[in-house]
Amino acid sequence: MNVKQRTIKTDISISGVGLHTGRAVNLLIRPAPENHWYKFKRVDLEGAPIVNVDVDNVTDTSRGTTITQNGASISTIEHLMAALVGLQVDNVLIELDGPEVPILDGSSSIFVNKILEAGFHEQDLDRDFYEIHDNIHYNNVDNKVEIVAMPLDGYRLTCMIDFNSPVLGSQHAAITNITEFVKEISSARTFCFLHELEMLVNNNLIKGGDLSNAIVIVDKEVDAEELSKLKGIFNKEVEVASEGILNNIQLRHQNEPARHKLLDMIGDLALVGRPLKGHIMAARPGHAANVAFAKRIKLEIKKEKKRKSIKVYDPNATPVYDTVQIMKILPHRQPFLMVDKILELTENHVVGLKNVTMNEDLFMGHFPGAPVFPGVLQIEAMAQTGGILVLNTVPDPENWLTLFLKIENARFKNPVVPGDTVIFSCELLEPIRRGIARMKGVGMVGDKIVSEAELMAQIVKVKGL
Repeated sequence: MNVKQRTIKTDISISGVGLHTGRAVNLLIRPAPENHWYKFKRVDLEGAPIVNVDVDNVTDTSRGTTITQNGASISTIEHLMAALVGLQVDNVLIELDGPEVPILDGSSSIFVNKILEAGFHEQDLDRDFYEIHDNIHYNNVDNKVEIVAMPLDGYRLTCMIDFNSPVLGSQHAAITNITEFVKEISSARTFCFLHELEMLVNNNLIKGGDLSNAIVIVDKEVDAEELSKLKGIFNKEVEVASEGILNNIQLRHQNEPARHKLLDMIGDLALVGRPLKGHIMAARPGHAANVAFAKRIKLEIKKEKKRKSIKVYDPNATPVYDTVQIMKILPHRQPFLMVDKILELTENHVVGLKNVTMNEDLFMGHFPGAPVFPGVLQIEAMAQTGGILVLNTVPDPENWLTLFLKIENARFKNPVVPGDTVIFSCELLEPIRRGIARMKGVGMVGDKIVSEAELMAQIVKVKGL
């Protein structure tokens, strides 16, 4: 059964401070139409620029995820994004009057509660899932990060963290379905190590941190002087609890850090721009790795979209021109006639077919032990196909020749071997003038591009050819 897209019923207003900037910010989450996804609007800047939640807009992942577009940036977006994905909200516009989403309690729970209070509005269009069809891998050897996405009819996530810390140890967290997010993951708060906390303070960061929105893991000996210093910074009595964390807060889950890493991963993968179906398994993920993995998924989406946009031609269909008819138009003959059929022909484009067989003379000298159809002959076949397009503009094509003027941006992406059927398509890049044509040619075997080039050719009349 198809699932419909949904937005929220009413506006949601939330105020707080940014974790790193310490600036007060007001945030307004508003309903949005179908296929809108998540967009931010910086209402405090001139022109109120829009920033799309898109992995191509990520500009920083050092202490959270930052996106930038149209001269505007928004930082620490991941907890709000996780709340929206976890509640399966597809379309909202988020207005805010500052550069950072408020940290609130360091988790997604306040965002979740506010969204649940507002309620949901079901929309007319089906949800535009991207389904993982084949395993997608990401590895970062230096940081020992591994992430893989596997096919699954649903959205399941598994996360393992290991910081070589005797206090934190190795932790795991998982949800078998995104519907478990609210109960199992949304309340997990961000965490840091004490040595990181000192570095952040010394570098004038976490201005909005007050020890109430983060778990601080004590990974070294702490003396009374240091605890006194922390008290001065945060205006709060602190000591080391038995769990090896500062006693500023109580853990909500025994594996709260792992659950928060899972929360961050859900939020960062919203940057793909569509809801996902698949099982994501991650070892030692972080914002940089999450974003890199989101880019991998988006690349697969682009490839799939490109494959779907490729027209499939039936080589057995009645051609526009067969080989005999082509020989009445082109002067080429065996072994240099490189087009067997013309499958489609309009004023602006032409599609030709070349069957590559082992019987061709060229294979006697071109890698006879491992025959490969030469790239230069692919370009020739492409040009002959384009020649049919240009010669179609004159009433007596048999009295004209097509001559090369220029070849640019030629690329060969996959080998062509005997048994392959190559489909060559040529599209005019501009109208033909004085018999000169500029074309973009592409050669394909199945759904793979094998060669492409930009060609310029001119037809010249040769009497008595």
